[in-house]
Amino acid sequence: MKLQSVAPKEGYTWIRQGIWLFKQNPLGFLMLIFMYVFVAQLAVLVPVIGVFAVLLLTPTLSVGFMTACRQAILKERIRPTVYLIALQSTPVIRKRILQLGTVYSALIITLSFILSMLVDFELLLPLLTGDKQMTPEAVRQIYLILFFGGLLYIPVAMLMWFSPVLVAWEDMPVAKALFSSVLACWSNLGAFFLYITVWGLILIAIPLTIGTIFDALDLGQAASFIIAPLSMAGLTVMHCSFFATWKACFAEKESATLIA
Repeated sequence: MKLQSVAPKEGYTWIRQGIWLFKQNPLGFLMLIFMYVFVAQLAVLVPVIGVFAVLLLTPTLSVGFMTACRQAILKERIRPTVYLIALQSTPVIRKRILQLGTVYSALIITLSFILSMLVDFELLLPLLTGDKQMTPEAVRQIYLILFFGGLLYIPVAMLMWFSPVLVAWEDMPVAKALFSSVLACWSNLGAFFLYITVWGLILIAIPLTIGTIFDALDLGQAASFIIAPLSMAGLTVMHCSFFATWKACFAEKESATLIA
């Protein structure tokens, strides 16, 4: 394995490859994303423990989805149990992937604490429960959450982008995997900037535009029937494109070659 640097324009290529990969087994990939969303929503209903469990297992689930990408390229069947593949590996890898989950949990909890000091969550709580109308101040707080949340999550994303597969596939210790992940993201900053910008437009700007158009036509309720499946499909393709970023930055000798 060798860390590689790519041109900034490769960020767009990763998205194209993600689309190609999704087409290899759309039902299998959609099943995995739906399972994750469904189980995560159930887990959140369990106070404290449920949220921590989701955070703890996030690296494990990441390895599972990346493994499913390999299986799709090799025309193998994608099964729900692929999510458990890291936990079914050697005791060392199982220990490291759970350690990585603990690190991720601590980072997200810390990020949430910092964010709570920057924005007024008490103002937003009635909006989330439907008890109050949207106000200009509430809108401002929402934008602040999106801005500061995104800014604070950047270093977390760099740490966690490749570290789960480096631990599971390359048998790296946790510290080395985290460092290598940051180094790979930094070495390909231009490509990642283009990649994230395009996905931001796809997953945020397009749904907002559709919602605004439908609201103007007084068809706001109907918009959800279009936005929800589009968002789910976009989210799934984005996860497929993660494999393309791995292949470009690390997997020089990857046996399963993307052709997009």
